[in-house]
Amino acid sequence: MFTRNQIAFAFALALGVSAASAADAPRFGQPISPADLAPWDISIAPDGAGLPPGSGTPAQGEAVYAKFACALCHGEKGAGGPSGPLVGGDPLDSKDRDPRKLIGNYWPYATTIFDFTRRAMPWQQPKTLSNDEVYALTAYILALNKIIGENDVMNAETLPKVKMPNRDGFISKYPEKH
Repeated sequence: MFTRNQIAFAFALALGVSAASAADAPRFGQPISPADLAPWDISIAPDGAGLPPGSGTPAQGEAVYAKFACALCHGEKGAGGPSGPLVGGDPLDSKDRDPRKLIGNYWPYATTIFDFTRRAMPWQQPKTLSNDEVYALTAYILALNKIIGENDVMNAETLPKVKMPNRDGFISKYPEKH
């Protein structure tokens, strides 16, 4: 037989478990609050809408690249590694159905570099870089591709003004679908 204390303990335990699981349960059918959505709303538009405060230079980016061992995946100075290069690439040709698409010859907007880096890097701990570190890495990658100068500062004002080499020549692999 169960004693009164055992029954009380079992009841208290069941009550605690149900309260804990209710707090973690999805809130289906309830609108999401702006505060709950804010951490997920990190999209950066090509015109720079959504860029956060912060800044960085290519020299600072080189230090961040070393600090987070980016060369393990992308090679020294972004020249290539297991995850591919960040620099180089021949100009794209609309007749080439499988071109080598790299940042300097394919990506039409510099803000895309910031957006992708902030979301996905470093691959083992995505979304852990500060805004200044992401601006610095973006500046470093742009400078390695000779798109900006070695002393240029990237921030919410300057980054959207960067003219990528392929901005006006973006080539879809499947033009019949667009």
